[in-house]
Parts: sequence; structure tokens; C-alpha cells
Amino acid sequence: MFENSQRTELLALGEFGLIDHLSAHFNAKLPSTALGIGDDAALIDIGEEYLAISSDCLIEGVHFDLTYTPLKHLGFKTVVVGISDIIAMNVKPEQVLINIALSNRFSLEAIEELYEGVRLACEKYNVDLIGGDTTSSRSGLMLSVTAMGRGHKNHVVKRSGAKHTDLLVVTGDVGGAYMGLQILEREKRVFLEHNTMQPDLEPFDYIVGRQLKPEARIDILDILKELNIKPTSMIDISDGIASEIHQLGKASNIGFDIYEEKLPIDAQTIDTAVSFDLNPSIVALNGGEDFELLMTIPIEFFENIKSHPDFTIIGHVTEFPMTFKLNTRAGNAFDIQAQGWQHIKKD
Repeated sequence: MFENSQRTELLALGEFGLIDHLSAHFNAKLPSTALGIGDDAALIDIGEEYLAISSDCLIEGVHFDLTYTPLKHLGFKTVVVGISDIIAMNVKPEQVLINIALSNRFSLEAIEELYEGVRLACEKYNVDLIGGDTTSSRSGLMLSVTAMGRGHKNHVVKRSGAKHTDLLVVTGDVGGAYMGLQILEREKRVFLEHNTMQPDLEPFDYIVGRQLKPEARIDILDILKELNIKPTSMIDISDGIASEIHQLGKASNIGFDIYEEKLPIDAQTIDTAVSFDLNPSIVALNGGEDFELLMTIPIEFFENIKSHPDFTIIGHVTEFPMTFKLNTRAGNAFDIQAQGWQHIKKD
């Protein structure tokens, strides 16, 4: 099946290139597999409905740092990471399974704290924890979450349905989680150099919260239903808008024009980015883990959403496949590169 004649470094592919390379060798054979690799969730045909299933990993030292991540927050975030993919299919999540690998450096009380966060998230989003696996680890704490939900076939939204002239719409604000991470990393460095100093995070409460305890936008599903709007495509913002529009563009064979002045950025995110000598617009495009929703909506619904507090129109679909432009405040246009979080990065 794989016939590489010489060693290929993973950095030459990058995360998404690796996924494409591996998935090209797997074709769904069962009629019940309605949608496989390549979307926020897989879809299984169960009659009048689809069962949406998605899986994610959270690895210590890669996805979280226990120096500044409370275990209760980590448990809550684990559930959010899983169910956000189901929500991005326009489906309400119903169940989660969580696998955990840990060492004996953790006490029972510590793991209870972690699962209290899981419990709080399950209660908030009305999902059931129905199982998982527990095993040992010699390389830190590792978690994986599998989320599931059922949706009527006519209601499910994929990445591949965007049409020419559709509006590009984002929920909430973006870039806050990334700047929250920068604050936490800065305070960690200060603490390691001066361990008598305690971090002062109160001025950054919003963006730190966006990083440590993000919220899944399950409320958007009810809002869309009330507005009688079904997006033509949708994805959750886990890797940054720039990365997500490439995924939507590839799946739908379209391009996007985005307008810099339309990017929804919280004032705390802007101020913090400037203090770090970062461009807030670049942070908004490339910062990940906001877990907001990015979607395309038919232009006829413009009046329904133009002033809605939960939605911001940041651009529109173009007919030029895989062409993504940022139109700046100064009137220039630049290509948008997918520079958001990738687990395996090219040089």
C-alpha cells in the first residue's frame, strides 16, 4: 500500500499533508459510512439520522502545561474540544468517551479534580460520559476524547457545501485564546526566574479564560434554528481562521475574500497583542483554540445576521478555488497563508 523508496521527513508534509497522504489509502466500503476522513466529524448512516463521531487528543507538554493549567479546567476543556467538532456539523452532542493515561505522580484527589471538570462540562452541555480507558504513562498526562451526537440528515452541515457569493461568518471574537496563552507563558517564565513572585492575571481575565476554560458554542445551533438558517458549510476554529478557511476552501473548491476591519477582536486581545508587539489582525487570523464557529451562509440571509450580536460577517466566498485574500484597512490585498497551529509543522 505504501511504497516510499526512501525516508521522508514528516516536516516535509506538515500535519494536514500527512493526513491527506494517509487517508488517500483508505476508502469507505460500508454503506453505513456516509462521511469519513476530512471533516470535523465522521458521519454514520443510522436511518433518518446521521451519527456524528469525532476524536481528539490532549497531550501534556503539547496541548497543555500543568504549571498553569488547573486540572478542573483541563477536564472541562477536554469535553469542549470533543463536542466542538460535533457542533460544527450542526449537530448537538450527546455522549463522550474519555481515555486517560497517567503516572503515579498523580494522586486520587488530583484525578478527582480533573473529572470534576469533566462532570461540570457534561452538565453544562447536557452530554453523558459513557466510558473510556484508563492506563499508565511514562511521559506525562495524556487524554483523548471521543464525542458523538445524532442529527437529521437534512440538518447536518459539512465543510463541502459552500457556494459562490455565500457570506463568510464567524461567531464571537477570535485571537483571545492565543493571547491568553502568551500571558500564561510569560508569567511562567517570570515565576521560574523569581519563584517568590506570584502572577497577576486579573488584568487579563478574559483572554486567560479563553485559553484555560473555553466555551463550546452549542448555543449557536439554537440561534441558527430560530433564524431559520442552515449554513452551507461550517468548521470550528481550533487552529485559527487562516487554517480553517483553507480547509473549507479545499472541501468546497472555492476561495475567500476577508476584510481586516471586520475581524471581531476583543479589546483585551488587541491591547495585549500590541503590548507583545504583535499585529492583532494576524493574531485573530492565526491564533487557535477559540472554539468559535466559522461558517458560510447564503447571501439572502444578510439582513438576518448583519446586526446580530453573535455573528460577524468577515468576508465572502469567491469563485477562485484555493485563493484566499486579506483586504487590509489600507486597501491592499495579501494572500492568507495557513499559519495557525499545526502539530507537525513544515520549516
